[in-house]
Amino acid sequence: MTRPRLLVAGIGNIFLADDAFGPEVIDALRARPLPPEVEVGDFGIRGFDLAYRLLDGYDAVVLVDAAPRGHRPGTLSVVVPDPPEDTDAAPEAHGMDPVKVLALAARLADGPLPRVVLLACEPGRLPESDADIEAGLSDPVREAVGAAVPLLHTVVGRLLADPGAELRFGRSVESTPSGPAGFPGIGAPTHEDRRVRTPAGPGASEENA
Repeated sequence: MTRPRLLVAGIGNIFLADDAFGPEVIDALRARPLPPEVEVGDFGIRGFDLAYRLLDGYDAVVLVDAAPRGHRPGTLSVVVPDPPEDTDAAPEAHGMDPVKVLALAARLADGPLPRVVLLACEPGRLPESDADIEAGLSDPVREAVGAAVPLLHTVVGRLLADPGAELRFGRSVESTPSGPAGFPGIGAPTHEDRRVRTPAGPGASEENA
């Protein structure tokens, strides 16, 4: 039986405070690598590169990103967003807007795109513009990087077993509204959005799954 092909992609700008969450998680995976059949990459702000990688025949793609969803800073969310409706949007040459990346990939694809899952972290600090360089994560997001690694292992394990698996975690799961967006800029409701409350303490967070 052929194992599913998975891509885990960290996205974000390392010079824009908490927007560096995705690249930081990819770096943290060095100490606890994902299974060897999973491809892992830090795409940073290379939107075109990611769009074309989505066409490489993956069964599922996990994007790791900082995404404002209205939770407290450091909250982790696992979300399956609806495809973007505007397929005419295109990413900037040196920018990473997930909506535009998915739109470009959908426009270029000969068939359906792989299942896209977002592992998001609620940012605590984001500069108002790309010109406001601010390196370094806020404390809650820094703690969330450590919590994201085991959560990512769980998500990837379930997707390897079944790329279409429903992503539920634990018996304490409760349904919650999808919020304003699956990705920043996507207003459509998500397919899945669940919250698991974890104990408070260093590195603790609320996980939507």
